[in-house]
Amino acid sequence: MQSKLKYVVFALTAALIAGGPVAFAQTKAEKAAAKVSTKVEPGRVKVNGVAIPAAYFDAMNRERESSGQPSTPDVGNAIKDELVNREILSQAARKKGLDRDVLVSAQMDMARQAVLIRAFFDDYVKANPITDEKLKSDYEKFVAQMGDKEYKARHILVETEDEAKAVIASLGKGESFEKLAKDKSKDTGSKDNGGDLDWGPAGRYVPEFGNAMKALKKGETTKIAVKSAFGFHVIRLDDVRDMKVPAFAEVKDNFKQRAQQDQVTKLVQELRAKATVE
Repeated sequence: MQSKLKYVVFALTAALIAGGPVAFAQTKAEKAAAKVSTKVEPGRVKVNGVAIPAAYFDAMNRERESSGQPSTPDVGNAIKDELVNREILSQAARKKGLDRDVLVSAQMDMARQAVLIRAFFDDYVKANPITDEKLKSDYEKFVAQMGDKEYKARHILVETEDEAKAVIASLGKGESFEKLAKDKSKDTGSKDNGGDLDWGPAGRYVPEFGNAMKALKKGETTKIAVKSAFGFHVIRLDDVRDMKVPAFAEVKDNFKQRAQQDQVTKLVQELRAKATVE
């Protein structure tokens, strides 16, 4: 029932790029690895008379570096072995005519398309870097939304207002909140724990719930059901404590990744709006 941040992690790249996430920015490991040269004489490697292009070695080496694995002679030899195996297997597949299979051909085209899309996204993000001012602004908004307190609350979620009123009446008669949560709540994530939502800032929840929870005193239960898109909530506040907000430097990379995802999602939407789809 907790609210989620409103940015779209576009499924396009997630579905097509099986090799990993879009490399939006060069990591420290990549920069360090780039200083080490790995030469395995790629242009001279042949399999059954077919030369493996040097670009294949470069692409494979970059993929290893992007995962934080530095270039070394051993890594270079491992890349060579892998490319040789791939060439052997692809030759065997072509010999059987599998490259002419309609579905296989389509998958090969889609894999090529996915690599091109990833390169397009990388190029766009590098050409439109996210500024520190933008990241600090996003961080400050996040901190304001989260607040400086954490709340330990329980709730009972029901479908209708009448059900919520019945729950509140039962609590007034001394019935256990925890038991009522197990028996009545439709929140499968918390009902078995007596409605326990554990510790969290008010900003974690939908506004209606978070605001009502913040208005409660420790040990107090809402006297009127709180309506949200999920249904009607009866909330009990068990405890409150100060929350340590992470420093900007600690979460800067997370905000950068989120901003880049937003940036690319907006790009896709703009291109889609201009495209003619029949």
